[in-house]
Amino acid sequence: MEDNHSFSIRPAGRHILTIGRDLIQDKTAAILELVKNAYDADSPDVKIIFRTDQKTSKSFIIIEDHGHGMSRDTVINNWLVPSTDYKLKIKKSPRGRPLQGSKGIGRYAASILGKDLLLDTVQDNIRTTVFIEWEEFTKVAFLDEVKILVESQPTKLQPGTCMTISLTEEDKKEWLAISDKEKKTTKIDQLINDLKKLTTPLDNFPGIEEYNEKEEINKFKIFKAFENFFEDQNRNTEDVVKPYPIIEFYDYRIAGKISEEGIGSLQYYLQKSNDKNYVETIDFSINKNTGCGNLNFDIRVYDRESTAIDALIMRGLKDEQDKYLGRLETRKLLNEYNGISVYRNGFRIRPLGDPDFDWLKLNARRVQTPALRIGSNQVIGYVQIETEKKSGLIEKSARDGLLENSSFDNLKEITLNIISELESRRYVYRRKTQLLGPQKIIEKNIGNLYQFDTLKKEINSSLLRKGISHETSEEILKIIDKDEFQRNEIATEIKATVAIYQGQATLGKIINVILHEGRRPLNYFKNQIPNLKYWNNSLKEHKQNVLEKIIPISEGIERNAESFVSLFSRLDPLAAGKRGNKKETLLKKAIEQSFEVFQNTLEEQNIQTQIHGSDNYYFYCWPQDIVTIFVNLIDNSIYWLENIQHNKKIEVFIEVQNQQLKFIDYQDTGPGILPKYIDSEVIFEPEFSTKSEGTGLGLAIAGEAAIRNNLKLKAFHSKNGVHFRLQPEQEGAQHIK
Repeated sequence: MEDNHSFSIRPAGRHILTIGRDLIQDKTAAILELVKNAYDADSPDVKIIFRTDQKTSKSFIIIEDHGHGMSRDTVINNWLVPSTDYKLKIKKSPRGRPLQGSKGIGRYAASILGKDLLLDTVQDNIRTTVFIEWEEFTKVAFLDEVKILVESQPTKLQPGTCMTISLTEEDKKEWLAISDKEKKTTKIDQLINDLKKLTTPLDNFPGIEEYNEKEEINKFKIFKAFENFFEDQNRNTEDVVKPYPIIEFYDYRIAGKISEEGIGSLQYYLQKSNDKNYVETIDFSINKNTGCGNLNFDIRVYDRESTAIDALIMRGLKDEQDKYLGRLETRKLLNEYNGISVYRNGFRIRPLGDPDFDWLKLNARRVQTPALRIGSNQVIGYVQIETEKKSGLIEKSARDGLLENSSFDNLKEITLNIISELESRRYVYRRKTQLLGPQKIIEKNIGNLYQFDTLKKEINSSLLRKGISHETSEEILKIIDKDEFQRNEIATEIKATVAIYQGQATLGKIINVILHEGRRPLNYFKNQIPNLKYWNNSLKEHKQNVLEKIIPISEGIERNAESFVSLFSRLDPLAAGKRGNKKETLLKKAIEQSFEVFQNTLEEQNIQTQIHGSDNYYFYCWPQDIVTIFVNLIDNSIYWLENIQHNKKIEVFIEVQNQQLKFIDYQDTGPGILPKYIDSEVIFEPEFSTKSEGTGLGLAIAGEAAIRNNLKLKAFHSKNGVHFRLQPEQEGAQHIK
C-alpha cells in the first residue's frame, strides 16, 4: 500500500536554544552581539548594566540603546523569526551604517545569558513588549507550540530598545568567579577587555567602506555600569568604555593601506629614537592581487626589557584613574591587551586579537629567530578588512573567527610580510643602539677563542715585575704555548664540524628541490610497475604484442632513473659526511655546480643565468664551501625574483689579475637590498631576514663559508637588484692557476 504525502520541516522547540547556546561562542560573545544590534539600530550609544536589586537580591543584565527601536510588525515578522535574512537584504541601517548582524542569530544570544528576557522597544510613539522564558522551549515538541505574548500601546517615551535578562545565582557567580587563574581575572574583566577592543580606537585609521566609517564609529559610545552587583562598592560604578592608553606609547609602528591590486604605501615610526618625529615611507607591493580586497594596517610593537618598560611608563602611561603604572602593571597590561585584531566596519571579529589566540603563529616564528622576530605579547595591531563579498573573508556562523579559505591564507601572508618590514628595521635599530648582543661570526669567534698572545704578554710582564727569573718565565710560557696548541687543534676540529653542519643546513634549505624534481620520476615508477607486472604475465601468450608495450615502459624507467641520477649528482657536493682537505678547485665549475642544483627551477621561472670568467682558473679552497656560498645566494635570488615579471637574470663575474683572484661579483635583477641593511651588515647575521618566514641562515652561512676560505662576502649598493662581492681578505691568499 502506497502512502505518498508531502510534509513540512518543523523545528523542534529546542531550536531557539540551540541557536543561542550552541552558535554563540560564550557569554561575552553574546553581549557583544547585542551591542552590535544597538549599533545596527543607529543608536549613538549602548549601556550594559549589571544590576542586583537590594530588596529582592535578584540580579539582571540590561542592554539599552537609544536607536530607532522596532515596530510591532518588525518584532513579530523579523525579531521573532529565527535566522531571518532581513538584515542581509537591507545591508544598511536608515542612517547608512553597514549592518553588523546578517545571519539572524544575534538576538538569541540572550538565551545563554539568563533564564528569561524582557524586550521593551519604542518606535513612532508605540511601545512593544515581549517576555520570553527560555525554559518553555524545552517543554514542547515543536517550536510553533510556544506561544509568546506581544503587547503594544501608545507612549510618549523616546525611541530605543531595552533588553532585561534575569540571572540565576549560578549565572551571577559565573560572572564573578576567577576564570583565568594565571591572570587572576573574572568573566567580567574579560568582558570589559573585549568591549575595549570591540571598536577600533584609532582616530587616524581610515575606513575602507563607502560610508564615513571613522565618523560613525566615533559617534557610537559604549557604557558599562554596575549597580550593587559587586560586594566591593568601589567597583559599582558607571563609565564609558575606553581603549587602554598603551596604544599611544608604542616603541615601533607600521601603518598604511594596501589596495586590492597588492600595492600600497606604509609608514614606519620609531618612537624610541631621539628624533620623536622619525617616519620612513615604504613602497609596498606583492606583485599580484591581494585575493582578500583592500586592507588597512596599524601595527604597534613594544620591547619587553625592563629599560623599555620604564621608558614606556615615562612617556605617560597611566591607568583609568590617571595614575602612572608600575613595571608589573605595565607588563600585565601588555599580557592582557596584546594581539593583532581584525576589524570589519569598525568592529572586531573575535577571537582574532585575543591575547591567547595567535592566529599568525608569531610565537612559533620567534622561536627560530628570537632576536629578529616579535612574539604575540609584544604587539597590538589593527587590520581592517572589507565586506565578505569584496574580500572573500567569511565570518563563521558561530562568530568564532574567519573561515580558513584562500582569502584568509592571503590575509595572513600579507600581514606577516608587513610585520617583517617592521621587524627588519627594528633589528637594525636594536643592533645600532646595542640593545642586541655583539654580532656573531662563528668562524672568527672560534679562531679567537684560544689566542693567548695578549695573555702571555701580561703574564710575562707580571712575572718579571715580581722578580721571577727570565728562565722560569720562559718555562711557564712554554706550558701555555703547549696548551694553546692543543686547544687550537680542538678548535680546528670544531670549525670542521661547524662547516659540515652548515653544508647540511644548506642541503636542508634545498630539500624542496628534491621534493619538486623527485616527485615526477617517483610517480612514474609507482604507476608503471603494475603495468610491467601485467605485461610480464601476458608475455607467454602474446610475445610480439607484449614486447611493444613493455619497451616504452622500460625506456621511461631508464629516462626517469637518469633524472634521479642527475638530481643526486647535483646535490652531492653538499652531502659529504666528512670535511676533507682544501684542494685546487676549478672555480667556475664549482659555481656552475651551484646553479645546476636549481636547474629546473631556474628554467620554470625563466631566470637567465650567466657566469663570466676563465674556465681553467684553479682556486685553493674547500670546494663544498664554494657550492655552499653560491647555493645560498642563488636560493635567495630565486625567492626575490619569483614575482618579477620581466628581465629575470643572475650573473657571476670572476675577475683574475696576475694569476690571483681579484674578486667574484654576484648580481641579480631582483628588488635589491635597502642601503641601511647593507651599511650595517645585518644581512650577514644568523637571525636577520627580510623574508616573512625567513630564518636568516642563508647569508650567514655563506659569509662563514667565505671566511673559512680566506674570503670576505660583502654587499654593495645597487640600483638594479643585489650586488655581492667575494674577495680575498688579505694580500697573499692562496691561489693557483
